[in-house]
Amino acid sequence: MKPFKSSGLGGALMGAAFLMATSAIGPGFLTQTAKFTEELVASFGFVILISVLLDIGVQLNIWRIVTVSRQRAQDLSNKLLPGLGYFLAALIALGGIVFNVGNIAGCGLGLQVITGMDTRTGAIISCVFALLIFWYKDAGKTVDLVAKLLGLLMIVLTIYVAFASKPPLGEAVYKTFLPDKIDVMKIVTLVGGTVGGYISFAGAHRLLDAGISGKPAIKDVTRSAVSGILITSLMRFILFLAALGVVWHGVSLGNQNPAGEVFRSAAGRPGYLFFGIVLWCAAITSVIGASYTSVSFWKTFHPAIAKNEKIIISLFIIISTLIFMISSNPVTLLILAGAFNGIILPLALAVILIIAAKPRLLNGYKHPLWLQVAGWLIVAVMTWMSWLTIRNNIGELFDKSYQSLP
Repeated sequence: MKPFKSSGLGGALMGAAFLMATSAIGPGFLTQTAKFTEELVASFGFVILISVLLDIGVQLNIWRIVTVSRQRAQDLSNKLLPGLGYFLAALIALGGIVFNVGNIAGCGLGLQVITGMDTRTGAIISCVFALLIFWYKDAGKTVDLVAKLLGLLMIVLTIYVAFASKPPLGEAVYKTFLPDKIDVMKIVTLVGGTVGGYISFAGAHRLLDAGISGKPAIKDVTRSAVSGILITSLMRFILFLAALGVVWHGVSLGNQNPAGEVFRSAAGRPGYLFFGIVLWCAAITSVIGASYTSVSFWKTFHPAIAKNEKIIISLFIIISTLIFMISSNPVTLLILAGAFNGIILPLALAVILIIAAKPRLLNGYKHPLWLQVAGWLIVAVMTWMSWLTIRNNIGELFDKSYQSLP
């Protein structure tokens, strides 16, 4: 059973790019970007720039290896070392479920901002909406279309707010290349939230389901991978400029809802309504991406999983919603999930790069040396930064996450 097969090469390629991008652009993405801008001001542009370079290197390696092999990452990992694929799938699922709890929370908050309804009611409505998308008769095309439309809507509304906030563009450009300060943990968190965990595999697995694979598809896959990062980065830079304009004019964003305060301060009540729309779009598309990709890591382990893929995806969404309903504050979990996914990224990428050096697993394909070198440099840099994050910050994050649970 292949419920997510879609037709049309161009549509599937852009659908995969937007699925990856909108998976990354979730409530945590909005919160991190606003809060980190307040803390680093214009120098946060440098953090974004470095994360973009790392993101592209990760995506090009993972997407090309997965699609050229015509096998999902977990199957390749098991062929490299029996059991490794199960371990990788477990890590991906853990990061995915934690992210999804925050995504469901974002859905509820977004609908509360738009309509005034209770967040739990909004979460339940959003849960049903996500389930309907996956149970639609042509789920593959529906997932692609929803990701594209809601992704574009988020970007357009945020551009409006960025203009309204009147950011210091010259300062932003200057500090993007010559920052006053650099925060390693923020780089790890951004990379983890953009291509860490399930997100780095979302588009690649989507392309496999769409039938786009093998050596003839390499150029198309490369274009789709880079497009996904550029879409995500565009949204990040626009939101950064919006937040910078607000902070630059002396507004404190606070800790409760920093992204919402950016939209409200820049454009008043209409801006806050736009925030609700952007937040809901970001959250629901992340729910779709996290659920689809997390389950894609399990469906090849047993025929029963593939046969009942829609049911398992539905359970994944419902369980995430139930966890949100009984939790008190999943916001810290979102930040922890970004850091966690950033920490497991070097492991996942290292596995892919080892596979890249074994043509027997890739139908004779020889992965470019420059991509392998770039990939291993990223593994080294992310391992080092992740170690610093663990040593300096992870204990505090776990304490906050524990305190946020009932």
